[in-house]
Amino acid sequence: MNEQKKRNKKEPSQMRHGYTTGACATAMTKAALQALVVGKVPDEVTIYLPVGQYATFKVTAFELSEGRVMCETIKDAGDDPDATHQARIQSSVRYSKEKGIHLDGGVGVGRVTKAGLPVPVGQAAINPVPRKMIFGVVQDAIEKYKLDCGIEVVISVPDGEEIAEKTLNGRLGIIGGISILGTRGTVVPFSSSAYMASIVQAINVAKESGCEHLVITTGGRSEKYAMQQYPHLPEEAFIEMGDFVGFTLKNIARKKIPRVSLVGMMGKFSKVAQGVMMVHSKSAPISFEFLAGIANKVGVDEKIQREILQANTASQVGEMLQGNEAFFSALCKNCCYYALNHMNTDIKVSTTLYAMNGDCLGKAENIDKLDEDDWYRG
Repeated sequence: MNEQKKRNKKEPSQMRHGYTTGACATAMTKAALQALVVGKVPDEVTIYLPVGQYATFKVTAFELSEGRVMCETIKDAGDDPDATHQARIQSSVRYSKEKGIHLDGGVGVGRVTKAGLPVPVGQAAINPVPRKMIFGVVQDAIEKYKLDCGIEVVISVPDGEEIAEKTLNGRLGIIGGISILGTRGTVVPFSSSAYMASIVQAINVAKESGCEHLVITTGGRSEKYAMQQYPHLPEEAFIEMGDFVGFTLKNIARKKIPRVSLVGMMGKFSKVAQGVMMVHSKSAPISFEFLAGIANKVGVDEKIQREILQANTASQVGEMLQGNEAFFSALCKNCCYYALNHMNTDIKVSTTLYAMNGDCLGKAENIDKLDEDDWYRG
């Protein structure tokens, strides 16, 4: 089975791009408005995307009622593992006595309840670029058909509330459904830029919510342990940074957050401890020489140092030294020193290391100055 999966796995260059919820909503707005004016629903419509290319979207369903047209398409996220892949994206359009373009979210489109997002509190979670795209196609229609009235547009996602449960929307203060997103119009498979954008958004929300202590983790399991460690902190304070340690730290520094805690496991944090700020498995190998050097620094037996050099994984090293407070304290301090050096600002940094089973291996807390004598460089 594993071999089959390997054979089926595509190279990034062969992966199929998809389209954003914003592009789908724009296309269905164009289709619905065209149908409203001319009385016939098109089979498909073509729109121009912010990325600089045209894209054609099929109208997969529609509803006609007096003075209103709804058009629907099925979102295709390409080869990206997107929670909104295959979602039904709808736009309902009607004439309005009030001049201008009036855009809102309907069923399954979230509403913003916390400051720090690119959409004001109280509005539907339709981000700025999709808003601009939708307004653009409506304005084009007003001019093309010489309409002398206002246009009301409501974007809906029938399964949006259920889909939103698979996202961090609730934590960000987007309640009742998904966000209508997209800066390019296209979805790039496994896009780093999309993940980094979500990190920035999470930091902004935490800042606007008044958080003065953020906890950054590399994934769901480490976040679970972090929430148990810091139960007094609000949900907004916890941010999954994935592999983007340096990027996340820099953005925290820009927001002048006074305190940050890094919580993770041996595999990725043994890289942070040696100054690696992008901890993807392909970005830098684990240095067992470095880990043996830390062990030597704190007086670990030479036999164990040799065993560290022969280890296969950082987690294996963690198991070897579990209970050695000095080793894990030194490793955590090193993480703090490199984080402080990377941010170059006044901030208190803590680091906690956990084993896969949730055992706390060690920690270093509230480090706010670089100690050159204690900082191990390998």
